[in-house]
Amino acid sequence: MKLFQSNKYKNYFKVWGAPLILLIFLFIFGALGYRITEGWDWGDCLWMVLITITTIGFGEVEVLSASGRLITFLIIGGGLFVVQLTLQRFIQLSELGYFIRLEELRLRRLIRRMKNHVIICGYGRTGKEIADQLNSEAISTLIIEIDPTRKSEAEDKGFNVLMQDATMDETLLLAGIKNCRSLVVTLPSDAANLYVILSAKALNNDCRLIARAATEEASNKLKLAGANAVVSPYVAAGRTMAASALRPIAVDFMDLLAGSDCEIEEFKLTDNIQKINSFANRTQQEIDISKFGGALLLATKTEGRLIGNPIDKVTLSPGMILIFLGSQKQLESIRNRLGEVLIKPV
Repeated sequence: MKLFQSNKYKNYFKVWGAPLILLIFLFIFGALGYRITEGWDWGDCLWMVLITITTIGFGEVEVLSASGRLITFLIIGGGLFVVQLTLQRFIQLSELGYFIRLEELRLRRLIRRMKNHVIICGYGRTGKEIADQLNSEAISTLIIEIDPTRKSEAEDKGFNVLMQDATMDETLLLAGIKNCRSLVVTLPSDAANLYVILSAKALNNDCRLIARAATEEASNKLKLAGANAVVSPYVAAGRTMAASALRPIAVDFMDLLAGSDCEIEEFKLTDNIQKINSFANRTQQEIDISKFGGALLLATKTEGRLIGNPIDKVTLSPGMILIFLGSQKQLESIRNRLGEVLIKPV
């Protein structure tokens, strides 16, 4: 694979071989000519060739002889030829989409190095808000968008954008679905969102999948397909407005939380009971939350049952989700402590 990629890069840069070789030959020929006709040292010879080709306009190193002027004339002619050849090659490659493909190649190399990032499928109104929020939290984000206008808009904001069809398995693999933290699907069609969720679930069963749904029927199907969370913009807006009317302090708290160093994060434990027991035995069967990284345990979730404000010590069980509130440093400490029994932050 690496050999194939190396050959691909060679093919991209091979097109500049002729102008580069001619330029090097011109420098060697000119410097050698001045060396023979004027007797200058190599530094002066190369400097004279440089200011002649680039037409900087500096004066001659020393007064040229007739032979030296002939060499200068040949360098000027050769320089014009090389410049013309380079410009023609540049225009030709631009028309063939060379620079677009080169940018795509750069993006693919960048994606291969991305880990624990968030993939957003669709840069519509919902996708824009999600991307801006993730960007404010300094979370690595990749956007998949097939519309050229929206792609340009996202790139203008500094996002990495993959211009591909998100419903294709090849696109999700290229976007790093196997190494990502979460995948958010906000395509305008419920059918397309369902298709992406099905593909993503098959490619990476551990990835957290979040989808947008316009109808309740679509929401149910997306959940059956494997989506961890399904959000309807209309339902979410209604609940937020109702919460603002009934519990304004809670809504204000979440807004304040979004702009602070504190975060709410969920940690899902492995389903491997042997790992859980081994870890629990070393920690005396129970975890003292009050001494666990300094963060606040808001709730635990086991087999779909949510327990808020749990007691200080919690018995770990397979598949349990621990929900903490704390600073990034505190949450990182918890992540390190739970490392061997943690699937990943969800």
